[in-house]
Amino acid sequence: MRLQGKVAVVSGGGRGIGAAIATALAVEGCSVAVAGRTRAQIDSVAAEIQKLGRDSLAVGCDIGDASSVAGLFRAVHERWGKLDILVNAAGQSHSDLVARMSLETWKRILDVTLTGTFLCSQEALKLMLPRKSGRIINIGSTASKIGYRYAGAYVAAKHGVLGLTRTMALETATTGITVNAICPGWVDTEMLEHAIGIITSKTKMAAEQAREMLASESPQKRIFAPEEIAFAAVWLACDEARGITGQAIDVSGGQVMS
Repeated sequence: MRLQGKVAVVSGGGRGIGAAIATALAVEGCSVAVAGRTRAQIDSVAAEIQKLGRDSLAVGCDIGDASSVAGLFRAVHERWGKLDILVNAAGQSHSDLVARMSLETWKRILDVTLTGTFLCSQEALKLMLPRKSGRIINIGSTASKIGYRYAGAYVAAKHGVLGLTRTMALETATTGITVNAICPGWVDTEMLEHAIGIITSKTKMAAEQAREMLASESPQKRIFAPEEIAFAAVWLACDEARGITGQAIDVSGGQVMS
């Protein structure tokens, strides 16, 4: 087990990519704090981690709220006394043209996807910097690098996540901390099903046809499994990846090459 004795926080850990990463870190030996807004989901993931023989903590948290985020990291410090790994996996999407997008939608998407990453990273650094050790792994997207119609706030937020990743990597380069992003294409999660639902409602396209259309955006012509993203996160969390920082690892089957 490559991460034996490590402590991790995973925001958005109750479902999808976050849940897969939380579980994968636990398999490799981590104790994991699973953070999210839906109590039943984070409790379920935390229970599964305990079945693996790892310590876990489910923490209800609104990552767009500074006091809620501070409470999350306070609970982690009280439980384990340290933090080795932060995975910022929480995020929200939307579907609307910029020309008609409401300010409320814009703020909500940025609060969760970008401001939440900033707040969690700040709190994590308070615990990591004194120990001169740590890994921050931000879940970006192909939308961190290219534009998509009907996703202006999400694209802006994910571009922001990548910019923040690169800045934090430079600011922590001599501290033993690394900061990287993983940028997936379409992953088989609730966000994908939401996108398929929107496509079918607006175009009358069959759900399977919509799924195939989204899969076709990747040269591999497929949707990616959450476990593929989790594998990349585990790799970045390992000691052997200490020379990798400020990078955006694409898991998109060649859709984005950089």
